Amino acid sequence: MLKLTVQEYIQQEIDTGTKYEYHDGKIYALSGGTLNHGLISGNAYAELRIQLKTKDSNCLPFNSDVKLFIDATKSFVYPDSMVICGDIEESKQDKNAVTNPILIIEVLSKSTAEYDRGDKFYLYRQIPSFREYVLIEQKKYVVDVHYKDEHSDLWRIIRYEGLDKKVKLHSLDIELSMEELYYRTSIAPE
Repeated sequence: MLKLTVQEYIQQEIDTGTKYEYHDGKIYALSGGTLNHGLISGNAYAELRIQLKTKDSNCLPFNSDVKLFIDATKSFVYPDSMVICGDIEESKQDKNAVTNPILIIEVLSKSTAEYDRGDKFYLYRQIPSFREYVLIEQKKYVVDVHYKDEHSDLWRIIRYEGLDKKVKLHSLDIELSMEELYYRTSIAPE
């Protein structure tokens, strides 16, 4: 596989109108998602926006149209949702990419779940501002929240199961309703 410079990668996205992840000179086209994936991603963004606006927070949610640059690994990725608190820091390599999310949400799919839980989580942990990672299943009512302990560098995990639960986001001091995250989704009973 041919290695691209960051500038060639950015131009490739412009020329093709396609979103790509970029890792060490290699690009990977992002595939389309399922209906549930789209609904959950949209619901998560909407709930974040409502909760943060209600709280009169200085934090802003972003959807998967916004690119994230991870300086430590020279990677560009498109999280399903992310939140930035305070000033938005843009990448020096690409003014359309941000660098300082505090929280990132990924909706898991069969093809990406292992990557999202493993290598991608490792990439995200290289971001100095990053404090919380939310993984949402799309085939069952399960949300895993990984959050960095305030008093150490240890990461903790809490699993939420069932539509009656509220998902606590420690970094933002808000709660998201599981019922709202899964609003209008179609999930078959196990």
